[in-house]
Amino acid sequence: MPRPVRTVVAAFATASTLGVVACGGGTTGHGTATKTVDASLVSGRAGGTLTSLWSGDVDSIDCGSAYSNGVKVCLATQRALYGYKPNDSVHMVPDLATGPPVVSSDGRTVTVRIRKGVRFSPPVNREVTSKDVKYAVERAFFSTVPNPYAAAYFGDIVGAKAGAKPGTMLDEGITTPDDQTIVFHLSKGSGGVLAAGALGMELTAPVPQEYAAKFDRQNPNSYGEHQVATGPYMIEQDSSGRATGYEPGKRINLVRNPNWDRSTDFKPAYLDDIEILEGNQDATLASRRVLAGRSMVNGDWTPPPPILEKATTNYKNQLLIVPGSTVRYLALNTKIKPFDNLNVRRAVIAGFDRNALRLARGGQLVGDIATHFLVPGVAGFDQAGGVKGPGLDFLNATGKPNMKLAGEYMKRAGYPSGRYTGNANLLEVGSNEGSEPNEAQIAKANLEKLGFRVTLRILSKSTMYTKFCGVPAAKVAVCPITYGKDFADGQSMLDPTFNGESISPQGSLNFSQLDVPSVNRAIDRAKLLTDPEARATAWADVDKLVTAQAPAVPWLWDKWPLIESKNVNGVANQVTGAWDFAWTSLK
Repeated sequence: MPRPVRTVVAAFATASTLGVVACGGGTTGHGTATKTVDASLVSGRAGGTLTSLWSGDVDSIDCGSAYSNGVKVCLATQRALYGYKPNDSVHMVPDLATGPPVVSSDGRTVTVRIRKGVRFSPPVNREVTSKDVKYAVERAFFSTVPNPYAAAYFGDIVGAKAGAKPGTMLDEGITTPDDQTIVFHLSKGSGGVLAAGALGMELTAPVPQEYAAKFDRQNPNSYGEHQVATGPYMIEQDSSGRATGYEPGKRINLVRNPNWDRSTDFKPAYLDDIEILEGNQDATLASRRVLAGRSMVNGDWTPPPPILEKATTNYKNQLLIVPGSTVRYLALNTKIKPFDNLNVRRAVIAGFDRNALRLARGGQLVGDIATHFLVPGVAGFDQAGGVKGPGLDFLNATGKPNMKLAGEYMKRAGYPSGRYTGNANLLEVGSNEGSEPNEAQIAKANLEKLGFRVTLRILSKSTMYTKFCGVPAAKVAVCPITYGKDFADGQSMLDPTFNGESISPQGSLNFSQLDVPSVNRAIDRAKLLTDPEARATAWADVDKLVTAQAPAVPWLWDKWPLIESKNVNGVANQVTGAWDFAWTSLK
């Protein structure tokens, strides 16, 4: 007998209710008005080339595993089942799907209808079917496709298993009754959460198995360098499908997808092509090029403090401050001595000058001092303590260090002098982008104040995450992370990052390797709740439990300063905190 169903609409909004606008303007921390963008951008000018200056490469060019900078490219080249208008990071809208997902009353099945008329770019060229979405989700569990969030959000699909070999099919967990219907079968009643957010993740963008399978069998996987697109843009390629427009660490060139049909998409895609030029590690020089040049925007870096100060007065119509949905913290590896000691970790946080890190990034203009891990705007943030936090003595709201309290915690940890006197040499890694090398040096100095010996390695961001922080065997003691909500729910902030079950040999997001049974149980309980208030409270409780474990030093709730050349009509995406290539145009 078929199960009764209900349509999930709470997380969705129609185009008419959302409107089509870019991020609104506002004021900076200095009270100076910055750029305001309004609904007039609906009629942006078609044509032209936009140049985006980046310091480093994408974390992955394959949208089945991209999670950081790669997502900015994926939003222009691929069509997931659902997406977001750039000015709304809460309400999903149908993209490849035709409408909201349908969830059974027991939460164990989720059904989605996909639209007709969406075609793959050359050399595949054919129309997308539900089987292409099925394969896209399946491959996220392949050992050759190191997806960092599939297990957390899609792990309840029947038969899903991290590290599966290519060729493994989720025939029981995902069915395709016809070319326009896909049904997810879950082992738990977690379908409401899958429908409310996870189906908007990039791994649901269709992948043609007959074309991609040979690349997926390779290790390392090479589908990213041969990928086909469904969005308005694609990576420039030769006739065989090889991505000639991608040179790691140098450039990514996006051109129009000739098979894209504007009538099927909610994105306007004004630009003819987008040039991403990498290797711009001098953020001051790059900022000057953008502000004084033409058709340019900043990419994966934040303008340094002196540039921001100048921009608030001299270039205020070229500066946009985007309300953030990310938290910055320094993960402390709880599996490495002496950070396996709770009191040592609390000592580190108590003695840490978190405000110094914020000043290095740009001061109040770039964000507020973080006191826990949920971000403002996510349900549960207020219940977890809001801006003031949960009231733990080692984690104040000012960001100023308390060395006396730090010494007391060190004594509780077994160091009578109040300083670390052991022999451990801790490995800290940092990014080479923008102000982040300076931030890494500040973190190192703060650790050394308490007697720790620290070896610091500055790396490209992609190397830092994929080869060090996300690989437990690398034994990184301190790793910086900027983590944002994947969707407007506490699970997206706390499950992949602090659930012991999320630790994996590669692509792990639990950089702290926190694995505390009481925390894991609280996460498992919160996942299954469907009542919005009960769910918000449950994730707030998880946040409090995690924060009390001191697995990381939270120091900033981001605001994102974006700059553009004078002739750019930049539209910012509140999900990524970056310029949205599919909505930006030239004047």
